[in-house]
Amino acid sequence: MVTNLDTKGLKCPMPIIKLGAAIRQIAVGEQVRVVADDKGFTPDVRAWVEKTGHELVTLDESDPNNLVVVVRRTK
Repeated sequence: MVTNLDTKGLKCPMPIIKLGAAIRQIAVGEQVRVVADDKGFTPDVRAWVEKTGHELVTLDESDPNNLVVVVRRTK
């Protein structure tokens, strides 16, 4: 199952806060797909998955106004 989360229009740290809340609501192995337009989201999400131990499945930066990230809950 994939949960979709639209954080467009939100600035740091809100996209990461929303991602953290969404991850806590899903089961281990499930995924959250985040769409963001905050330029700081890419480094933030990389640091966040490293710190939390969740898996960064995909990171699509091809359109800087529509950054798309999929994170899998691992624990």
